[in-house]
Amino acid sequence: MAQRLATEYVNASMRLTEVQMSQFVHKVYDPHVRQRVKVLDNGGQVVVLEDDGGEEVHLPFERKDGYYVCEMSFRLEKPHLTNVMRLLFAAFKGSGMVTRIYNGFMMMYYYQEGRVRKIVEYSRDSYKLVFEFKDATAELQQVYRNNDVELEIARIRKDVNTLLDRRFIASEADVDRIDDELRHCSRRLFVLEA
Repeated sequence: MAQRLATEYVNASMRLTEVQMSQFVHKVYDPHVRQRVKVLDNGGQVVVLEDDGGEEVHLPFERKDGYYVCEMSFRLEKPHLTNVMRLLFAAFKGSGMVTRIYNGFMMMYYYQEGRVRKIVEYSRDSYKLVFEFKDATAELQQVYRNNDVELEIARIRKDVNTLLDRRFIASEADVDRIDDELRHCSRRLFVLEA
């Protein structure tokens, strides 16, 4: 298995309520990671996570519209702090890009509200889509609700009725043109109803 060299959080963010912020501060269960909280004058907080090896990360939470919002970009190299941050990011529905760097390639994870939506592997000369979330239920519901074909069939049937009414009172010269339009409508109906 490849050895991870580093993990980078790029333009990542978390948005927490007051209760979630309290939970966030007490959620670190790793005995190798310590945390401190600095309370700022404006009501914000900075959560500092530090592992036994001295690596630390500062997570600045600003108060915005009743929420604590943390926008972050940083790089981690130690496994304990990396694992704690991964768990916190998922548990508190973080969004953004997380890059895991290995020798010779990178794995980019695109998170949306704590869930991985896409994973792309980048090497020196290529990239490969590893995973992409597809909401199959929503797509099927959209197809099920799509009634464009039914609406077009109803419109063509109405046009056919109008053409037949016109044909009934039309002169011989107009009958050929109306018959051509009726043939076109009948072919289109055949396609749509199939």
